[in-house]
Parts: sequence; structure tokens; C-alpha cells
Amino acid sequence: MKARLLIAAVAASSLMTLVGCAGSGPNQRIGVAGGAVGGALIGNALGGGTAGTVGGAAIGGLIGNEVGRNSDNRNADRYYRDGNRY
Repeated sequence: MKARLLIAAVAASSLMTLVGCAGSGPNQRIGVAGGAVGGALIGNALGGGTAGTVGGAAIGGLIGNEVGRNSDNRNADRYYRDGNRY
């Protein structure tokens, strides 16, 4: 039971840290949060320990950050294309 509590606490603190460091776009923040949670779940399932959970959260957060940033950039390009707002 203590191990699960520790894993949850580490995953939650990692998630908060990654979300706090995320960029300014809304999709980027959502991507970090979703990626960290998904990565923590996958890391715990594959690694089975705290290191797997934390590593998965970190890797998932980084991947989610990049995906969200690309989405924000794509939306900005569409919105400000040729000076017009679509």
C-alpha cells in the first residue's frame, strides 16, 4: 500500500512540475498533462516500479509537450494567415 501511495505522490508531483514548465499554448499544457499521466501509467505497467512510473511520466510529458506545441503553432498559422483571421 505504501508503494502505491509513493508512486501516486511522485507521479502527481512530476505532473505538476511538468505542467508548470509548459509553454504558453493551451494545447501544449494539455499535451504535457495528458502525456505525463499516460506515460506514468504505461511506465508503471511496463516497469512495475517507481522508476518506471517517473520515467514514463517524464517521457510522456515531453512527447505531449511537443505534440501540443505543434498543434498550437499550426492553429496560430491558420489564425493569422496573410493577416486575416479565420
